[in-house]
Amino acid sequence: MKIEEIPTPFYIVYEEKLRRNLELISRVKQEAGVNIIMAFKANALWKTFPIIKEYVTDSTASSLNEMHLGNEELGGNVHSYCPAYTPETINEYLNGSSHITFNSVNQFNRFKADLDKHNTTPGNKHVSPGLRVNPLCSVIETDIYNPALPGSRFGVTAEQLGDTLPEGIEGLHFHSLCESSSYDLQRVLEAFEQQFGKFLPQVKWINMGGGHLMTREGYDVQHLIGLLRDFKSRYPWLNVIMEPGSAFTWRTGDLITSVVDVVENQGVKTAIIDASFACHMPDCLEMPYKPAITESVETDPSLPTYRLGGNSCLSGDYVGDWSFEKPLVTGDRLTLEDMNHYTTVKTTMFNGIQHPSIVLCDKEGDCRYLRRFDYSDYKSRMS
Repeated sequence: MKIEEIPTPFYIVYEEKLRRNLELISRVKQEAGVNIIMAFKANALWKTFPIIKEYVTDSTASSLNEMHLGNEELGGNVHSYCPAYTPETINEYLNGSSHITFNSVNQFNRFKADLDKHNTTPGNKHVSPGLRVNPLCSVIETDIYNPALPGSRFGVTAEQLGDTLPEGIEGLHFHSLCESSSYDLQRVLEAFEQQFGKFLPQVKWINMGGGHLMTREGYDVQHLIGLLRDFKSRYPWLNVIMEPGSAFTWRTGDLITSVVDVVENQGVKTAIIDASFACHMPDCLEMPYKPAITESVETDPSLPTYRLGGNSCLSGDYVGDWSFEKPLVTGDRLTLEDMNHYTTVKTTMFNGIQHPSIVLCDKEGDCRYLRRFDYSDYKSRMS
């Protein structure tokens, strides 16, 4: 099946582009001597995992569902972090994780007995406990994605921790990046070492979190490798872990839509598509940002120019503007680029709008459905 034969809307993942990212990630992992694991919060299309597990098998989980998915579909170690565990969830996390990071000293103290019981029970796999710390180094411009904002609920500050690391903690975890550069990591790492370096002789591992967009064009990969090597030379006993999300599936897939109508009101032309920003591309409204469209040209008011409107009843379900070489008409296909990270995991079924199919295109250009959605998906989700 070829792309042009598939009815819209559909997400498409390109195997060749995915492998290109995975090869770079594997190279960094090998040359820097670190462990790079996959964060499902950015992408959880498990039917692509047979490709991913050729390169990476360990994962990070922020929920029990992600933890189970990692165990079932990747098969490696699962490093769990949740802002707050509960008595109802802690033992399930312990049974399914290799590492577990606590967000606060209070959380660690509350569940230390459960952890100790698990780790001393014959036959159980040892779960290594860690503590999330907050270096208070802000390198992210968009507040909604910034875990280092004043008053953040994430992690323990150096001031709160004082001079003593809780007994039994085996690792430290910080996460301060979002689609960031190696130079951003350098700033955060300097702040981390300055504030928490005194505890490093007491721990076995350090998790540098996610946000390392090493597969983005222009990212200084050699600087990252050098930075990590230098860190490891200072602390050779530490196992260094990184858990990027977007880097795995950056620019590996698109959302293909069709124009279903063109309307004009007070001089504003809107091309309505058979997908929805609110339902199928929520980050476009949340961040917000305007995605690239393959068929568009540089915005020019002298050319046919349109907003794109989603096919939902939400008034704000639109983004724009884009210009095209010729007027858009019903049936025109549009390719909204780079929709395979933080997209499929955040979709909704608001308005009961038909969910886009998910398609995988192999290296030879042959495509197959990974999933097609219908009324039963909507109905079963509602009750």
